[in-house]
Amino acid sequence: MDTNYVTRDRFGMYASEEGGPGPELMGADTLLGNDVYNNDGEDLGDIKEFMIDMSTGTVAYAVLSYGGLLGMGDKLFAVPWAALTLDTDNKRFTLNAPLEMLKDAPGFDKDHWPSMADPAWASGVHKFYGTTDRP
Repeated sequence: MDTNYVTRDRFGMYASEEGGPGPELMGADTLLGNDVYNNDGEDLGDIKEFMIDMSTGTVAYAVLSYGGLLGMGDKLFAVPWAALTLDTDNKRFTLNAPLEMLKDAPGFDKDHWPSMADPAWASGVHKFYGTTDRP
């Protein structure tokens, strides 16, 4: 069974094609676990967490998990929210990055999270993904 925002919708937000909040506004819980693919159709992993900038109330990063087996040995990546696009046709996210690029992306493991509020760290991540650094 696919895990996507429709299958995770416990409140019926996306049940009607004529109404509801999506895709302009989406429930965070329904987006956790969604797949991320690139433009070539390669599976880049899935969304594990959202990092919210508490000063602005916006999503700064999605934490992407790639590799590993059953959560063991997977590598985590903080992907700038601006680098992701919601693909409503396939009910997943798209990241414009080849799989080979992701293998070299700055990442971390679940026991060693970076200081995401550090401006130097943020600048490097945004530069890697070609997005604008947050203010």
